[in-house]
Amino acid sequence: MLKDILEEKHCFKLVCGAGNEDVETVRRLVYLYALAGCRFFDLSANEEIVDAVLETLHGAGIYDAYICVSVGISGDPHCNKAVIDYDKCINCGSCESVCPQGAIHYAKVKKTKCIGCGRCWKVCPRMAISYISEEKNLSEVLPQLIKKGIDCIEFHVIGQDEDEIFSKWKYINEIFDGMLSICVSRGKLGDEALIERIEKMIKCREPYSTIIQADGFPMSGGDDDYKTTLQAVATAEIVQNAKLPVYLMLSGGTNSKTTELARMCGINYNAVAIGSYARKIVKKYIERTDFWSNQNVAEDALNIAKPLVDSVIL
Repeated sequence: MLKDILEEKHCFKLVCGAGNEDVETVRRLVYLYALAGCRFFDLSANEEIVDAVLETLHGAGIYDAYICVSVGISGDPHCNKAVIDYDKCINCGSCESVCPQGAIHYAKVKKTKCIGCGRCWKVCPRMAISYISEEKNLSEVLPQLIKKGIDCIEFHVIGQDEDEIFSKWKYINEIFDGMLSICVSRGKLGDEALIERIEKMIKCREPYSTIIQADGFPMSGGDDDYKTTLQAVATAEIVQNAKLPVYLMLSGGTNSKTTELARMCGINYNAVAIGSYARKIVKKYIERTDFWSNQNVAEDALNIAKPLVDSVIL
């Protein structure tokens, strides 16, 4: 059970991205990290994605993996998609060069690849890039995914619309009796308000039926240093100090230094979720046209991915 690997306190979760709906890319990421020892996968709440991942895992003979799907509220950065204003765009290529997903080509955005990370917006010299929120309609997507046997639903509550948050949270609890994960960040809340929100959300839940994903800086883990992962550890400490009956997961800026820094700071975590950094280090292999046909490609990528997984699970 998912609960078991959380109790062991050595759980690695691969974050493919709530907005990442490029089926082939997700298939390759899951296949690679499953071979590296990962058994917990965070996916877009997309039926095609979940089907592809289950097929990939079972095809590799892996039946002990757990699937989590992520949903959010309006304005959550994980639900955003980049939009380019062509009246302002000068086709300079700056956005394309910084996109970690390869979602922009010749100033055109491939929405299935865009994860709303904000990097393109930061570098655009003409302010030609904005974002639209494409959060899922929960009543349309979740019932079908639950029928497929997903193991966890993650709810991103990075925002201040309490009515929307608790309305959606109530619905999720009504239709799903499995493990739930709440992704929280200090970006728009003070420390006390953050804990108050969590306490209110878990009030209706059985003890240790909820994961709190302490999101330092969402989608910021491209670099592998202590500074990048510092906020994830700091946010986790706030949750830990509240002594709540929850499982604690570090995320947002996580990398190969996360577990080391967490232990140095006395963080008693149950799991670490790694997305941006995990995807970055294998990107050149994942994009190879011969990924499936050339055994050396997968082996080289595995040699890079496995030490990252081992840094958490060992």
